Amino acid sequence: MALELHFDHGTLVVPGALPEDERLAQLLIPDHRTGNHRAPAHRYREIVARLHSRGIPYNDLARQYERVDLPLIAPLSPFPHQQAALDAWVAGGCTGIVELPTGAGKTLLAVMAIQHTGRPALIVVPTIDLMLQWQQVLQQWFAREIGMLGGGAHERRELTVTTYDSAAAQTEFHGNRFGLLICDECHHLPAPAYRFIAAGSLAPYRLGLTATLDRTDRGESVAMELLGAVRYRAGIDELEGSYLAPYEIHTLEVSLDDDEQQRYDECRALYVDALRRSGIPLNHPSGWAQFIAHCYRSEEGRLAFAAYREQKRIAFTAQSKIETLWRILARHRRDRILIFTEDNDTVYRLSRLLLLPVITHQTKPPERAQLLKAFATGELPVLLTSKVLNEGVDVPDANVGVILSGNGSVREHVQRLGRILRKREGKRATLYEICTAVAAEGRISERRRQHRAYQREPAIHHHLPDPTTDAAPGPTELPPDVAADLAAGLAADLPEWAPPEDAAC
Repeated sequence: MALELHFDHGTLVVPGALPEDERLAQLLIPDHRTGNHRAPAHRYREIVARLHSRGIPYNDLARQYERVDLPLIAPLSPFPHQQAALDAWVAGGCTGIVELPTGAGKTLLAVMAIQHTGRPALIVVPTIDLMLQWQQVLQQWFAREIGMLGGGAHERRELTVTTYDSAAAQTEFHGNRFGLLICDECHHLPAPAYRFIAAGSLAPYRLGLTATLDRTDRGESVAMELLGAVRYRAGIDELEGSYLAPYEIHTLEVSLDDDEQQRYDECRALYVDALRRSGIPLNHPSGWAQFIAHCYRSEEGRLAFAAYREQKRIAFTAQSKIETLWRILARHRRDRILIFTEDNDTVYRLSRLLLLPVITHQTKPPERAQLLKAFATGELPVLLTSKVLNEGVDVPDANVGVILSGNGSVREHVQRLGRILRKREGKRATLYEICTAVAAEGRISERRRQHRAYQREPAIHHHLPDPTTDAAPGPTELPPDVAADLAAGLAADLPEWAPPEDAAC
């Protein structure tokens, strides 16, 4: 009697007894509640392959999709690295992860993968902005309506784009309706809330796209287990000049003033002393959470954690950082500049004090679209952001980036560099990283620059390097009254949360 395969809310179910086969017995676990055998849906391909190889008859009632003809509207001429990435992915059984820098054409690689497999495809992206962006690109290449799930849209079609949040909620209902699963920015997938997107899908073909798979929690293995191994990788330095804009990086080291330094030393000493007395190792995966819990058990601990946040605020918002930013803005006043900070509090205060526009996760989509359009036309030459523009948003006209603060993640640093590398004629990109000369922020800077794209970085500057283009005339020093306002206005606490990768600061 033939086996039956059923899909049940993100799992595969085989009613009744299994044939004698050691591998099938490992994949399909007895479900004593129902008397059936069950496996995560992502084991579908392996189970079907095993049944084929052993000649075991079966009825596939799990899969609810068929092959689909997906011709392109126009011929697509890929760059060499895009074709090499597709070839490597196909050689890997049409599963696996591709690492390509921002601006290197990951979306067109996905178009090629969709056309090659000829299966209904679900594309999962981090944000609604990206969902709309992907829908537009797919409509340009395929002569069909593109479905969307998320942001108020509930249209599922043969080619559908959805967000990670929506996919996590919907996979149990449609995990058997797509033969190709594409996870854009797939470094998000290992998060516990998102793993089910891939684990609960039976799609035999899988493609993960990212600029760098690196995660501070070492979750790369989870992504590779659910999507496949890394099949192809190209670095920023390999594509620079030909497919990405040439670039230069400057790390500008600035000093705290006497008052800031004194306050910083006091707060840091209090925090470090509490950390040492707690005996909690921060290099343990749960060490930072344990330390926070330890701090909030006593008044002394709460004061120590407040000191931790205060020394971070001092390093993030030093007056010399703001003065250096002012000089960069003056020097590059003919350019399109993105300014990155670690937290929303700082970015909003800078916006009010310097009258610069802001995009954060709180910015409504219509306003965000309007700001990006004004930035693209040059009407707004500067945008401030915390983390929203780290990934996904297409800002091809940006050619200068300024990092005022950030975490120790290599991925975040590579993403921020990638925001200014989209190639256009005559473009040369410049990234400034402004760091205070305190050991903690120096270690964060060093840690997040452990990537080949940064290995050629010049020596740290204690002042701005000579400009590579003519600077427009005008003042480069921050007016005294503005400097005073900044010093006072940025003296608020940082948000309560602190990412684990920053624990060492």
